[in-house]
Amino acid sequence: MKYTFPHIIDNNHGEKIIFQSLEGDKVTLEGYCQPGCGPTMHTHFKQDEELTVLEGNMAYQVLGEEPQILKVGQSILFKRGSPHKFWAEGNEILHIKGNIQPANTILFYLSAIYAAQKKSATSRPETFDGAYLITKYAKEYDVPEIPGFVKKVIFPVTVLIGNILGKYKHFKGAPEPIS
Repeated sequence: MKYTFPHIIDNNHGEKIIFQSLEGDKVTLEGYCQPGCGPTMHTHFKQDEELTVLEGNMAYQVLGEEPQILKVGQSILFKRGSPHKFWAEGNEILHIKGNIQPANTILFYLSAIYAAQKKSATSRPETFDGAYLITKYAKEYDVPEIPGFVKKVIFPVTVLIGNILGKYKHFKGAPEPIS
């Protein structure tokens, strides 16, 4: 898929990402989170994610560890395979910059997840789209808070039903997962 930059996505639930550029295999970005908002615990199996705080305070947590706080000018590198989450701590909007490397399918995946959140009008992606994305890209990304039974049984059944009902026409041309 081709993207023009800046490529802006907003999930209507307090998170906005502006993908600034794609240089080689690295995507650069700016992000904004409303107070208390940020992505759920997630894992990039094939990418490193580096973030620097420009404004506000960023709370973050690596799975199994205590939450930490970053202030303006401080950075964090989430290594591939490290389940993590972050959010805007306090009453200020969090403004960050960073990069994800290698880019792989991240532009498509996050754009589709944010669109599915908008579609559902909740912070959770619309059921069929969420099941499709999490199942198709399971070797690249994970959401540890979703029970294994749901990811291994319920979501594949949901995808099967979605295929029968023709729910995935808008995913035509989606990039193949990185194995």
